[in-house]
Amino acid sequence: MSEKQTTNESRRGFVAGGVAAAAGLAIAPGVTLLDMAHARPENEAASGKNRWGLLIDTTKCKTGCTDCVTACFTENGVKQGDKETDPQWIRKVELKDLHSNKTASLPMMCQHCAHPPCVDVCPTGASFKRVDGIVLVDRHICIGCRYCMMACPYKARSFVHEPLTDQNPDVPRGMGCVEACTLCVHKIDRGDNNTACAEACKEGAILFGDLNDPESEIAKRVATYASTQVRADLGLNTGVRYQGI
Repeated sequence: MSEKQTTNESRRGFVAGGVAAAAGLAIAPGVTLLDMAHARPENEAASGKNRWGLLIDTTKCKTGCTDCVTACFTENGVKQGDKETDPQWIRKVELKDLHSNKTASLPMMCQHCAHPPCVDVCPTGASFKRVDGIVLVDRHICIGCRYCMMACPYKARSFVHEPLTDQNPDVPRGMGCVEACTLCVHKIDRGDNNTACAEACKEGAILFGDLNDPESEIAKRVATYASTQVRADLGLNTGVRYQGI
């Protein structure tokens, strides 16, 4: 039996045991086995008082700069390539207003919606939202159906087509699973209080923080300056906001 067949058989056997059994793996609200690799104490759940997010100032984001993309892929052990099927946890998007000819360059990743469509369509519960707003995929439950990829209006999810090597132990991945930006959840849970993309941006275009904390820099900026949610018409209440578009 090939490695791919073995993987598929194992996954089908797990699902056959029942989604309810998988749901029983949760140890506390907002915490599943996916979190157990993190440094946060096992008995300490993610807190609903937080709403982690990003504020991206497109006026500072330079066309052609991909520092945030490189940093994301390096931090999460994602290999960059030029194949259409290569994972894209984050990508640069170039926008142009056809009326004013104004252009903008911005990073696009999972928007960590408060009402994520990917979670709504997932048949196994593999796609889920933690109580602190981070949207994740549990690779132990994902069956690779890719419904979530079709549901995501931001094209922010990727499917792992090939075997993986040299993985970052803090960021477990798996062939046959869907994955996306995790908002560097492993860094958040160990108390780094920043994402790889924000740390790498020399222009200061990306700001990470707690949208629920009125004293945080990100909350103050969102309250003071106009910001935009991409596809705000969908009412998803995204955790990633943009300025300058």
